[in-house]
Amino acid sequence: MVSFPPCKINLGLQILSKQPDGYHSIVTCFYPLPWEDVLEILPSDSLMFNQSGNPIAGKLDHNLCLRAYNLLKQDHKLPPVQIHLHKIIPAGAGLGGGSSDAAHTLRLLNAIFALELSQKELMRYASQLGSDCAFFLEDAPMLGSGRGEILEPVTVNVKGFYLRLFKPDIHISTAEAYANVIPKNSSVTLREVIEKPVRSWKEELKNDFENSVFAKYPILQLIKNELYESGAVYASMSGSGSTVFGIFKDDKPGNHFIKESWSGWL
Repeated sequence: MVSFPPCKINLGLQILSKQPDGYHSIVTCFYPLPWEDVLEILPSDSLMFNQSGNPIAGKLDHNLCLRAYNLLKQDHKLPPVQIHLHKIIPAGAGLGGGSSDAAHTLRLLNAIFALELSQKELMRYASQLGSDCAFFLEDAPMLGSGRGEILEPVTVNVKGFYLRLFKPDIHISTAEAYANVIPKNSSVTLREVIEKPVRSWKEELKNDFENSVFAKYPILQLIKNELYESGAVYASMSGSGSTVFGIFKDDKPGNHFIKESWSGWL
């Protein structure tokens, strides 16, 4: 069985506080995009995992797809499978590709072996694999709070807008991004801002990672500036970076110095 795990962008990201367990409380809007990996899971005589496409940092046996399989196997009698992941979504990009792969592994295993796990049960497993993993069990924009695992529907009116998304050759780990942020409460709720017209977002919709990440990687600020100069009505970094995106009212020519990019109508 084959699935196509998508990526996401963050429309705004407020870092509110740091909790005693070391995690941060955030509020963000997750928005899914059809820049996708390819995930295939087949029954097998022994557990196998192989990967093609973009390289993935770390040991293959620590991959989130295998972690998702092993997590389910703790509670269910799963037979061995062969997992093949063709990686298209770049890593260290703030796009949630690894979390999406893990969530879709849970979805495929649930379907292949007729586990009949409810959405709530899948969410419980997903939240153990990553803070934004549960979002990829949904297929619509969601407002995420807590560590990002508490999800609520949100209305995002971006119909008729065009997105250009750029990923420079920079890898930013989540731990690196959080190391230099200063949590703060906001006087305006993100839901209030996100449900306003897109043209109002430039002044009101912020990603709290940008100040510290842009200071270390000035090219990201340059990309954001160039997107606005090219006519974007809104531009931002996604998540903890390093992807930067621009939202345009019409299709616009893209920058050509960025290695990996995606574009399409929202």
